[in-house]
Amino acid sequence: MYSKILILRFPKTVVQNPIVCMLAREYDLIFNILNATVLPRKEGMMVLELSGSIKNFKDGVKFLKNQGLKVQNADQEIQRDKKKCTHCGACTAVCPTGALFVQRPEMAVEFDQKKCSVCELCIPACPARAMEIRSTPPVFL
Repeated sequence: MYSKILILRFPKTVVQNPIVCMLAREYDLIFNILNATVLPRKEGMMVLELSGSIKNFKDGVKFLKNQGLKVQNADQEIQRDKKKCTHCGACTAVCPTGALFVQRPEMAVEFDQKKCSVCELCIPACPARAMEIRSTPPVFL
């Protein structure tokens, strides 16, 4: 079984099409949506873990690209520079998975790497620029 986390960017012309469901039906792929912002008549973004045989995976990615989606490997992870962090909490307001949270009663911002979906929303939200992207090797299961 081959598995990768992908970042999909949908043009506004295709956000209402059931494209991701087609991956399961037509390409026998298993998908887990980690994060998504897909609104009618607007560009969409989805972080998706996709699993299946290598052939089906490649065919599925080709299908996505043919539908007009931009497909990007998420061979990266978010990292927090604790020295730069001022614990203001701005990142916690935009984190959809709860990977960034305020530890009470200390009021210190904590980061749970395992919960992070690599949506990158915390990067522009951080006024101290403590959140960074770090490349990682591809994941094979």
